[in-house]
Amino acid sequence: MAWPNVFQRGSLLSRFSHHHVVVFLLTFFSYSLLHASRKTFSNVKVSISEQWTPSAFNTSVELPVEIWSHNHLFPSLEKATLFLGTLDTIFLFSYAVGLFISGIIGDRLNLRWVLSFGMCSSALVVFVFGALTEWLHFYNTWLYCCLWIVNGLLQSTGWPCVVAVMGNWFGQAGRGVVFGLWSACASVGNILGACLASSVLQYGYEYAFLVTASVQFAGGIVIFFGLLVSPEEIGLSGIEAEESFEEDSHRPLINGENEDESEPNYSIQDDSSVAQVKAVSFYQACCLPGVIPYSLAYACLKLVNYSFFFWLPFYLSNNFGWKEAEADKLSVWYDVGGIIGGTLQGFISDVLQKRAPVLALSLLLAVGSLVGYSRSPNDKSINALLMTVTGFFIGGPSNMISSAISADLGRQEIIQGSSEALATVTGIVDGSGSIGAAVGQYLVSLIRDKLGWMWVFYFFILMTSCTIVFISPLIVKEIFSLMRRRQAHILRE
Repeated sequence: MAWPNVFQRGSLLSRFSHHHVVVFLLTFFSYSLLHASRKTFSNVKVSISEQWTPSAFNTSVELPVEIWSHNHLFPSLEKATLFLGTLDTIFLFSYAVGLFISGIIGDRLNLRWVLSFGMCSSALVVFVFGALTEWLHFYNTWLYCCLWIVNGLLQSTGWPCVVAVMGNWFGQAGRGVVFGLWSACASVGNILGACLASSVLQYGYEYAFLVTASVQFAGGIVIFFGLLVSPEEIGLSGIEAEESFEEDSHRPLINGENEDESEPNYSIQDDSSVAQVKAVSFYQACCLPGVIPYSLAYACLKLVNYSFFFWLPFYLSNNFGWKEAEADKLSVWYDVGGIIGGTLQGFISDVLQKRAPVLALSLLLAVGSLVGYSRSPNDKSINALLMTVTGFFIGGPSNMISSAISADLGRQEIIQGSSEALATVTGIVDGSGSIGAAVGQYLVSLIRDKLGWMWVFYFFILMTSCTIVFISPLIVKEIFSLMRRRQAHILRE
């Protein structure tokens, strides 16, 4: 298999300026901070559920309800846990709806303004939800639900905007490895959130929310004053102009239906024509080749990935009896596996110049890793190892679909590289994934309550298998494409 020219010549890094590095880091850490605030909620679930349930209950004395329920919401930890799952579902549904809207807004307004507003506003909501209500000893389920709906809508501004900005700065040459490494931002955010939460949890869960909200608000200010959304803002040429001089890097990894591999017909536009392109409509974005299959697949895969994200610390504490702070720290190994998996699988997909076959193999191995992790013994070292492997095969493909593949879909030849489709397509793919994840979080809490944790893992295996089914037509198509390319290469030799 011939390597792409960008790797053969070592020219990938030479194409990047310090502006690319700054954009990479700013978008990376902006979304990391958004994810850190989400991770904080999952890491303090045990503390919250204890705070929301009676602590003065005495089995030998029947205490009047007024004595112990004045500042409590639920009569038992089980009821509190079910409500926490409901909050996850509410957040993800509002987040999903917001993604569809934010993608459209991001293609029509300044991406820096939208991202900065979302980060700062979300930080304020998180502060009110976790810190202010606790300080005031004001507990109300309706208030919590409303705040988490608003938080989901505000947090949804993040992903479409950062992917669109990255798509504006980084072309298809090496996109798999660049976006694979960059998509670790969510996992780094999870690790950051877990570390921040565990470091101050001894003082009360409200301080975990306070710290992450403060850091996120400061990050939003930095984004507003420091982020460049495209090279054109400082007079540099856009990636379309750069890629017009590449021999192979502008070959689409996501092709339209009328692909002709023997005689590729790529259109090249001048800067004036690109500048006049308008943002595609929501319907047009949905009709782009590959958008619907990957959206459905991501709905299943994000359900599994986010279930680990929301429930892993609780599962470790509840199932094995480990302390909450220890469970928080141990859960980061899932994200470590996702970081390695996303980067390595993105690199391999760049070498093959195809994404779907790499996804398929990883997801097949993910089924086996889920079976193995579900039977993990009560040993922290073995659990961490199995958790890392599971993160590699589930978190890796999830990162690749939400970043590199979304960027490929938003810059297909059929729309002639229009940057005004990037945020919309990203919003559709990630929004569909969030709908699946929202349904999944409620189902996880319900299945766990009725059947136990083992059936939760059976549910994960089913959803991972459905992911493979949805992208199977793309897998077959790309495998045949690789075979034809290989035959053509042999004939030329």
